[in-house]
Amino acid sequence: MQWNPVQYERFRGARERPGQDLLAAIPAIRPHRVTDLGCGTGYLTRHLATRFPDAVITGLDSDPAMLAKAGATASPILWEQGDIARWSPDQPQDLIFSNAALHWLPNHASLFDRLMRHLTPGGVLAVQMPDNFGAPSHQLLQETLEDGPWSATLRDLTGQGAVLTPADYWRVLAADTDRVDIWRTDYLHALNGPDPVLEWVSGTALLPIMAQLPADQAASFRNAYAQRLRTAYPSEADGRTLFPFRRLFIIAQIGDTAGNRQKGG
Repeated sequence: MQWNPVQYERFRGARERPGQDLLAAIPAIRPHRVTDLGCGTGYLTRHLATRFPDAVITGLDSDPAMLAKAGATASPILWEQGDIARWSPDQPQDLIFSNAALHWLPNHASLFDRLMRHLTPGGVLAVQMPDNFGAPSHQLLQETLEDGPWSATLRDLTGQGAVLTPADYWRVLAADTDRVDIWRTDYLHALNGPDPVLEWVSGTALLPIMAQLPADQAASFRNAYAQRLRTAYPSEADGRTLFPFRRLFIIAQIGDTAGNRQKGG
């Protein structure tokens, strides 16, 4: 699956707001080593570098096109191509930050436990993920997956994603932590242009589907999905389209005591 930086940043203002809210929720720490997992084009990574100018900041992403755009602007940030699922830093991190990336990975109980083990005592895990899988945009995508000549090809892509309930994340993270804050925020986006919800998901959730279909089936799939979206998200009188989107936020700070995960793992 290849990302398209231009398509992804088409709604950059709306996509960036949750990331800024996550940045604002990071507690008062003075980190030496910070990693942004799934940094994309790096705009939030650069905000991390501004907030923590004395830290070594690394932006990790699997997509070379996104990293190329991130690295096109001069900065002290270290840009690294890699898979979050296999990420194992050489040194423990004081802050692990991830905005709208971890929902792509499976097995979140073990994933989050492993990330906590990469933190120093007192270190922070700060995560934001989409939690919109019950919304029409995702439910209709699922319906379209199952209703058409492409259903057999796309069988492995069915499902609701890996995101757990807030209570499940608390159970994973609460042991040996000084602080666990978990909350949801509903954002109401007023989008411009024709088929804006389709254009939004074309930069994210639709990518793995388009990557597996031949060109003619990909076009047919988009058209079938677009028709469903137009009914679910009609335009307002002023031409804009309202797109509610729920996101899940997690801040977990590991304990300073000797009995933390880093010592025990």
